[in-house]
Amino acid sequence: MATMYAVGLVTLLVVVGLVVTTLSSVYVLRRQAESAADLAALAAAQAHQRGGDACGTAARLAEANGARLVSCAVVGDDVAVEVTTTGSGGLRSIEVPGRARAGPASDVGAGVTGVGVAPPG
Repeated sequence: MATMYAVGLVTLLVVVGLVVTTLSSVYVLRRQAESAADLAALAAAQAHQRGGDACGTAARLAEANGARLVSCAVVGDDVAVEVTTTGSGGLRSIEVPGRARAGPASDVGAGVTGVGVAPPG
């Protein structure tokens, strides 16, 4: 009877370990995707402002930061990007998205200048 309890306990510990490993991997991949998206969007917005290839720049920066550019859109002076990062999540491969938008700072509010906060809506 004690052997059955030991086998059950070991099985439970293995399952808990796999769940913790998977959640940790997803957390790290999410942060990596968000960082890669932020950097790609900022570089793309700067390239766009200088007349360069915004989406080409975003793709290079995303790749340099361990991500793959999924989409890139220039909307006015802003650039919106979506990237994915791929990594191991326990027993299988996981793909995690990251999104960011960047552009020049705009005036928001009375008498406030240079604040890069988008208006509501």
